[in-house]
Amino acid sequence: MLEFISDLARQGGGMAAALRKKMGNDSSGIACKATIRDVVTEADRIVENFVIQKIHERFPEHGIYGEENGHINSGSPYCWVIDPIDGTASYIHNQPGYSISIALQYQGQSQYGAIYCPVLQELFAAEQGRGAFCNGEKIQVCDHGSLAESQVSTGFSCLRAGWKKRNNLSYFCEIAKEAREVRRFGSAALDLCFVAAGRLDAFWELNLQLYDIAAGTLIVSEAGGQISDLIGGENWPEQGMLASNKTLHPAMLEFFTGYQREEN
Repeated sequence: MLEFISDLARQGGGMAAALRKKMGNDSSGIACKATIRDVVTEADRIVENFVIQKIHERFPEHGIYGEENGHINSGSPYCWVIDPIDGTASYIHNQPGYSISIALQYQGQSQYGAIYCPVLQELFAAEQGRGAFCNGEKIQVCDHGSLAESQVSTGFSCLRAGWKKRNNLSYFCEIAKEAREVRRFGSAALDLCFVAAGRLDAFWELNLQLYDIAAGTLIVSEAGGQISDLIGGENWPEQGMLASNKTLHPAMLEFFTGYQREEN
């Protein structure tokens, strides 16, 4: 199964990259969702439809939850969670920070996951209980316990959603004062992979969706990392999400004491 998901991620990611090259500077295939900053491309839809078609050919009874198509066959205990282009803004601006993310869940728990970055040509994959890998090589989170020696990452989905009060800006400013570096790569799925591979020590974000993180959280966990919501519980991504090596996790949670999600 992991080989099937990995191949599918490579194919979908390659398709996305080819469509981006073909698009050039043409913006006719770009549309807005809820706001002008929340964008989608025709490539998002093409890639997701391709992935769904391949899954249905092999597993016609399985459910699907895709960013563009929503829920299909939602009564099945098996659900494929798909983000065809995670980091669409990076994709539009021809930057490397985008990926395709595919996970297979059983009764709400990710069993397999694959994330492919076409620009880096890196495939991150994991199977529950079998470890995490990048291009076939096993990966592991780093063991930095001090924020001062750590490189962390975040994103600003909450700002695109219009959050005015309880958004990520205050947390960003406080963490940036303490961390060695704060990075913004543009794809939550890739951020999680970089935590799993030890390239980042932690990643946090508010207002993510299941399709953003279903594969990445499994990859982090299988690489020895820790996942929680922003108050240390299991209600993620609804109440925000923090992924890190286990040593740094308590120190990161201190920044979010009393966190409450903003409700629009």
